[in-house]
Amino acid sequence: MREIVVTGGGTGIGYAIAEAFVSLGDHVTITGRREQVLKEAAERLGAAYAAFDATSPGEVREALRSLPERVDVLVNNAGGNTNLGRRWSDELMDVAQAWWANLNANLMSAVLVTTALTARMGDGGRIVSIGSIAARGTGSGSYGAAKAAMESWTADLAAELGPKGITANVVSPGLVLDTEFFRGRLTEDGIRARVENTRNGRPGSPADVADTVLFLASAGARHVTGQVVHVNGGAYLGR
Repeated sequence: MREIVVTGGGTGIGYAIAEAFVSLGDHVTITGRREQVLKEAAERLGAAYAAFDATSPGEVREALRSLPERVDVLVNNAGGNTNLGRRWSDELMDVAQAWWANLNANLMSAVLVTTALTARMGDGGRIVSIGSIAARGTGSGSYGAAKAAMESWTADLAAELGPKGITANVVSPGLVLDTEFFRGRLTEDGIRARVENTRNGRPGSPADVADTVLFLASAGARHVTGQVVHVNGGAYLGR
């Protein structure tokens, strides 16, 4: 039985990923900041959970006691666009805090948890981080920049861990419905415009992302590392 850790696993894409691994008979631990959300999700899944802030080095260190001693697959899903709902200001400290928030939520959370758990991974280990189409010049300011930085970091991670038999990849979704990402701010016109950019004429689902993660975590993906796998219906063509 494999030991799987999914950060941000209480809702949306993270929940779908955890559910997919559970369906294969793996033992899954989901993490996040909202303990009640995690507890309820873990009960539905038949999974374990550990509540902590993945952007805090101290909390990540403390959480190691609640995480598996052996980790076969780590999915860095925690994050989101922290600019949504933020009141904009030209004050330099406000600008800095806005950028730090997205970098912490989307990049540093993955860096810290991965660094903490790498020693628990052996030959055949898999690290999959959830990126975004925003990293490829579609906008979103500091959020897109943080996801682009995740891609660069993953390339270095693949080189560092490859000799140990561990792969590291990014799954980069486009529009995915049925998540908390837009916090109720996505309009029908916004959905329509994004769907019109796809080649298959539909939005993505959490299951689309989860199935791709399952492949990258499988034995069949043993020679796939340092890659960005785009799951966006062709809204961005990775060529």
